[in-house]
Order: sequence, then structure tokens, then C-alpha cells
Amino acid sequence: MTAVYAVTMSGPGGPEVLQWREVPDPAGPGEGEVAIDVVASAVNRADLLQRQGHYAPPPGASDILGLECSGRIAAVGSGVDGWKPGDEVCALLSGGGYATRVVVPAGQVLPVPDGVDLVTAAGLPEVASTVYSTVFQRAAIADGETFLVHGGASGIGTFAIQAVRALRPKAVIATTAGTQEKLAHCRELGADLAISYRDDDFVARVREFTGGRGADVVLDNMGARYLARNVDVLAPDGRLVVIGLQGGVKAELNLSALLYKRGAVHAMSLRNRPAEQKAAIVAGVRAEVWPAVADGRIRPVIDRVLPLTEAGEAHRVVEGFGHVGKILLTVPA
Repeated sequence: MTAVYAVTMSGPGGPEVLQWREVPDPAGPGEGEVAIDVVASAVNRADLLQRQGHYAPPPGASDILGLECSGRIAAVGSGVDGWKPGDEVCALLSGGGYATRVVVPAGQVLPVPDGVDLVTAAGLPEVASTVYSTVFQRAAIADGETFLVHGGASGIGTFAIQAVRALRPKAVIATTAGTQEKLAHCRELGADLAISYRDDDFVARVREFTGGRGADVVLDNMGARYLARNVDVLAPDGRLVVIGLQGGVKAELNLSALLYKRGAVHAMSLRNRPAEQKAAIVAGVRAEVWPAVADGRIRPVIDRVLPLTEAGEAHRVVEGFGHVGKILLTVPA
């Protein structure tokens, strides 16, 4: 039996707590599960939070970091249809992606899209599932509406700009850190307006751009710090979806302003959803989003690829916001 290796933590802390070592082979696959020999994983901000001790995995999930991976199916459990050993796939995980083998419910597995190589596919499941479940399912963005995404140069942001542009022809606005390179990336990906949140008032810029109307759907990774301004920037009947808390967890909400606009505020996470809900999201991604990836309307944006043994360095880059798109981690030879 081939030994299994993974990035583990010596305890909560900085990137230096990450260690590459041999670990027990994950049990399974059980009924409805598949085992995947991992080729690559990707860094998500949730990984940093877990490493710091602020984001525990759901009950029963692996405590190894990693919310997505790509690789080849090693074995299938009973009751699994449509997958066989050797299939090249990518998968949405509740944990365990920073390892050489992972076991995952079959409903969370996706084929590698046409035109995408196996390593690059590791950076797709988490962002695709997050954007699809928030923007297209919960916020139900419609043709003719204006979309605003914060963190437009992030993994989520780069995917959201392209997905909205590809699947719903409308105005797309992105905010990002005030570097010309990141602003240019957002525009190249399809943003009609890219705003430096360090230099500009995004509420004023969005209102000016939309003739005073505002944004119909806002996808926010900041949380408390942006709550008041996000409500302010909403158009009538607008929907704000909060998916991150980089700007804090507590803020005052002006219900009068929200009531006046008939607005809605949603707070959503993906990792803690039941497996059947994740399977439904993944099925929607495969049916509606994967064709746009396969024909090039949505392309993965990869900043760099590092070996899993350098996961600490990857975390340092993400913490410093010194990247555009995703950082991938490959299994060393």
C-alpha cells in the first residue's frame, strides 16, 4: 500500500506550524464515496483561518487543510455510479485536500472540464460552487441587473467576474486593492468598472456608473466593515450576500435603509452544508457553469503553483494579498 502524506499543523499559529509528514490512510471509500489520489489542491482563505485556530472543520470532516483538489479516482464505494478508478476529476471537499489521498462523497466530484489541465482544475471546485450557490442560486441574479463583487482580484472575484459576464449579460463592477495591475486584471476579465477601495468611495463610484440606481447584487468578502456601505450601494430590491469576514464580525445594520430599498442581506457558507446540499450545488455547477469553462468564456486564473511541501509560503503570499486569482499546491513527486 502506498504511504499517504499530508500537510499537518503542529498547533494553531502562523505558516510555520505547517508540516509535511506521513499520515494514516483515510478510511474508505464507504457507500456513496470515492477515494482520490490527489495531484493538486488550492489555497483558500478558509485554510488560513483554520490554521490560525479560528475555523474548525465540520464534525466528521478531516482536520487536514484543503477544501478542493484534483486527481485520479483510486477506488469507488458501493452505490457509486458514473465514476471508475482512473477517472481524472476535481472535487469539493470539507477538508483533506492538502494530502496525497482523500475520500469524498461522490456527489461532490466533478469531471475536469475540457480544455483545462488536471493541475489547474484543482482551483475550480470551491470558487465555482461558491459563486454559483450565492450569486446564481441565492441572489438569483437576472439579465439586466448590475453585479458588484468585492475582492475582484481574488480567486472568488476573478471567477465571479467571468461567470456573471458569461452567464448573465449585464454590468459587472469589481473593487480590489489599489494597484494598477489588479485593476487591469479585473477589467481584462470582464469588469465594466474596476474600483480601488483604498483610493475611491465605491458607493459614489457605483452610483455614478449606474445613474444613481446602485447594484442589484453585491458579493461581499469583508463583512462588518462594509455592511453599512453595502446596504447604501444596493439598488431597489437589491440583494447583499456576505461570504467572508475579513473586515470583522459585528456591525450595526440600518433596517430603515434596508426596508426602504426592499433589500435583503444573506450570509452564506459552503463548507458546513450537508452533503446532499453540496451535491445539488455541484450538479448545478456541472450543468450550468462547466460548459462556459470548457468553451473558454470562464478561464481559471492561477497566480502560481507551489509544491505542497511549501504550503507555508503559499499561505504567506495569500496573507499578504500579493496574488491574483488562485495559488495551487501540487503533490511532490
